[in-house]
Amino acid sequence: MEVLLLGIYSFFVWLIFIKFKWLPWNIVSQVTVAVIPIVALTSLILYLNVVAPSSADVRVIKKVVQILPQVRGRVIEVPVDGNRPIKKGDVLFKVDPTPYQLAVNQLEAQLATAQAADRELQETLKAATGKVAEAKSGIAQAKASVEGAKESVKAADAIVEQAASRVVEISARLELAKLRVGQYRELVGTGAGSRFELEKAETDAKDLDAQLVTARSAETEARASAAKARAALEQAKGVLSQANAGQSQAAAGERQVQEKLSGRVNDELAQVALIRAQLESAKWDLSQTVTYAPADGTVINLQLRPGAYVVPMPLQPVMSFVEEDYDAIALFMQNELVKVEPGNEAEVSLPTYPGRVIKATVDSIIWAQGQGQLALSGNIPQTGAAPVPPGRFPVRLKIADKDKGLFLAAGAVGHGAIYTHNGEWSHILRKVILRVDSYLNYLILKMH
Repeated sequence: MEVLLLGIYSFFVWLIFIKFKWLPWNIVSQVTVAVIPIVALTSLILYLNVVAPSSADVRVIKKVVQILPQVRGRVIEVPVDGNRPIKKGDVLFKVDPTPYQLAVNQLEAQLATAQAADRELQETLKAATGKVAEAKSGIAQAKASVEGAKESVKAADAIVEQAASRVVEISARLELAKLRVGQYRELVGTGAGSRFELEKAETDAKDLDAQLVTARSAETEARASAAKARAALEQAKGVLSQANAGQSQAAAGERQVQEKLSGRVNDELAQVALIRAQLESAKWDLSQTVTYAPADGTVINLQLRPGAYVVPMPLQPVMSFVEEDYDAIALFMQNELVKVEPGNEAEVSLPTYPGRVIKATVDSIIWAQGQGQLALSGNIPQTGAAPVPPGRFPVRLKIADKDKGLFLAAGAVGHGAIYTHNGEWSHILRKVILRVDSYLNYLILKMH
């Protein structure tokens, strides 16, 4: 651009001083003609560096993912080719899944056993609860039997008492009757008594004697019944004691089963939950025997082959995966960014695409660099004998949508310019300079 402006300026100088000779061509005019372009071009370039700064160091940066296996094992398949585009989710490599599948099978069997044991405990608890209820019912029946036996004993005792009273009464009457018989005999023997009265007294005595025998028999039967009632009471008490013992045993069994079932996690027996967690972990390990591409990109310098043994060590990645997405940054000195703001228009030219200008906008300015950080150390920082050379600050560029699908190689370096909101009339000069530089990329300056 500078050469073009000088050519136009030289043409007008030729017309004015040589062709038409409108002005004299002397020392003064010659010095003036020489000084004007120097001052003008210098001022223009210095002004452009403020309102439309340019950078000869625009870089394309892509994220590199170090691929590590999550599990150790022997590689059985590497289906991808190095340095070839692949899509997100494509298989990168596979590790022998046999030991991890066996672990899953073993834990599935253990889980089934633990679940069966859980169901068995549930059924045992139901049976124990039923036994407790049955024992309580037996206790209620035994208590009713004891109460009934007590009532029977009371009734029998009352009958015995009544029979004994009857025996005492009849015995007293019999003694009185025998006394009268003796008296009547003495009277009859002396002739003072009536024989009829004697026979009547003897008959009454015999009748009372028979009643006494019957009363004593009834008393004996009543006492036997009372003894049977007491025996039944003791038996009922024994049954009640056995029922209480049975309830205590059933309750102890129920508590024991409840204790076994008390340790639960998410409504599962703790042992079942533990084995299930181990099974999920084993299934996850099994799924990690296949490693997939984390994004669209390329595997660079692929050296992994079937038969290699891989381990999940951070210091030993098995391949490098370069993502397809990229960032474009331009490096500028500090004072070049005075007028630059996010959203400013920007353009980039790369030798990869000669003659093409890539449109972009300023995404952000990264106001940080290594010179602004001190390493963690117990030593006092060294200032050095000379000032540290000033570093550059990166400006992140957002590629325009129309050029977003353009392939940009990681590490590509080119030129770029940012057009601020100041001095827009002069931006055309920077754009022309950038486009001339882009077309110069067609030149391959080597002789072999």
